[in-house]
Amino acid sequence: MSDTLITVIAIALAAVLMFVFPLMTMSDRTDDVAQLTVEAATTDFVDNIRTTGRITQTRYNEFVQTITSTGNTYDVEMVVQVKDENLGKKVSQAQADKIGENVYYSVYTSQIEEEMESNGAYYCKEGDIVSVSVKNTNQTISQQLKNFFYTVTGNDTYTIAAEHAGIITANGK
Repeated sequence: MSDTLITVIAIALAAVLMFVFPLMTMSDRTDDVAQLTVEAATTDFVDNIRTTGRITQTRYNEFVQTITSTGNTYDVEMVVQVKDENLGKKVSQAQADKIGENVYYSVYTSQIEEEMESNGAYYCKEGDIVSVSVKNTNQTISQQLKNFFYTVTGNDTYTIAAEHAGIITANGK
């Protein structure tokens, strides 16, 4: 009886070693590739905004299509900090181009998307700051396997994320 029990345990352990661990390794590599794809796409998208000064509906759709081609769903958050150049504002120093004197107000994803739907693009000006943050919203196969075997990650965590920001160097209009 004990020889049979040891044989069953050995077969079960061999099955786990032959199938589960390679599956976990491959799913981790898939997440790594998705991470690199999302990072590269986010960097390209933000750099395009920085150099052109506008966020077009077409370019945004291409960006979303590129990141969703990884097989995951993502939450894309965009923030444009618009440089407020109100010349009538009273300041202690008169030069508006000195560091520390500029005031920024923020425009968020929903406002940017509304502007893109109505005008086809959201226009920025030189000196504005754009920031794009991307996080996956679904559980990848790697997360599911880790949850099953290790109970390491929770349902609300993300494994694929990218963020890029920069100062816009051209006027959009």
